[in-house]
Amino acid sequence: MEDIYEEPNKDTEVAPALIAVHPTQNSVALAIGSDLRVFNLIGGCAVSLVENSGGALHKDSIRAIRYGASGKLFVSAGDDKLVKIWSTESWHCISTVCSEKRVTAVAISNDGSYVCFADKFGVVWVVDVDVEGLDGNQASANKKAAPMLSHYCSIITSLEFSPDGQFFVSADRDFKIRVTVFPKKPLDGAHEIQSFALGHTEFVSCLASVYTQEFPHGFLVSGSGDSTVRLWDISSGSLLDTCDIRDKAGPSEFKGIEEECCSAVTDLCTIPDSTLVAVAVQSLQGIILLRCDLSARTLNVAKVVSIKGDTFIPTSLATSVSSGLLWMVTGASNLGDLESPSLARVRVISDFKKTSPDVVQQGPTVLEDDETPGGEKLLKKLQGRVSIDEKVFSTAAEALKTSMSKLLIKKQYSTERREFRKRGRNDKKLKQ
Repeated sequence: MEDIYEEPNKDTEVAPALIAVHPTQNSVALAIGSDLRVFNLIGGCAVSLVENSGGALHKDSIRAIRYGASGKLFVSAGDDKLVKIWSTESWHCISTVCSEKRVTAVAISNDGSYVCFADKFGVVWVVDVDVEGLDGNQASANKKAAPMLSHYCSIITSLEFSPDGQFFVSADRDFKIRVTVFPKKPLDGAHEIQSFALGHTEFVSCLASVYTQEFPHGFLVSGSGDSTVRLWDISSGSLLDTCDIRDKAGPSEFKGIEEECCSAVTDLCTIPDSTLVAVAVQSLQGIILLRCDLSARTLNVAKVVSIKGDTFIPTSLATSVSSGLLWMVTGASNLGDLESPSLARVRVISDFKKTSPDVVQQGPTVLEDDETPGGEKLLKKLQGRVSIDEKVFSTAAEALKTSMSKLLIKKQYSTERREFRKRGRNDKKLKQ
């Protein structure tokens, strides 16, 4: 009997737009599809990326971007199995690391000495970085990554370092969060597991840390497809509190709340100098602000910030340490049915400096385009154009919802289908 099963074409996979902000807001980076766009906020101009490591720029969808804690380092990675390390002083690519599988998440150690990345097979790899050579324009020899730990065939969705750099946290689509002691010699592997944070009932989509001067070691917050944000003790893995986004924010704030997984948490971002956490939800036109009471170990909804007038459902959030601004992007690539195959829209929220409950009820403020740092030049660089027909973003939001379901919700196959997939596997690589 002829085989009739067909796998989806990878080229049609929809990739969400991603945004990252320099720690002191010197620059803003946006990735959409294979396109990496950077705007210099200090100079008020677009940045030209220079590839000096002997390779090409990204050739497939970028799935992760990240600035280092000092701002000297920037990393991009994705479906082309390339991890590119950039110097933000010159925006030269100083090294390109080849991955065996597609990359799903990246993290940079607090001192900038190591770059970690996860692949779709559930392995976390690590590569060392020549911190002293970051200011130069010459690319260093491309390094080979070493395996550091594994989640055993589960797609890793997020990677984070604890605020003090002692722990390395990884999350996967099988509901698990693993806290690992970051070793002194990570190239030799990370063998000491500190704890597991277990409690989510769907894929864990994102991680972030909340910390203050009184609590320098910080606490872990996680978002999930089960419509919850959870607060954890990093060291013990103990669940401290659970905030049900769908119930506490109110179903009237969501579009299509009856649909499966439409209220999945897609991204988290902590607001600097506060205990506020911004939450992006898959069908929410805006963000939810959560307040962490670190003394009481509680997590509560402070405010729902709606964005009126257009279909803006954030796919990625970012802040800088110094600005008190929350940067958001919505958009997707590979939208072949639309006039533009890739769409991106950037918005900014301000007025987070004062964090008393009364002030939170009055603010924050969604900035207009002419109030956005960088203005029209920034929007033209990051979005591709200044004005965009907002109606098409509803189509993009639906495409992203389908894409996330395919990527993160585990598929159930019949015995026949599994055997067919085994026969069609093409993951044997030539050893060089």
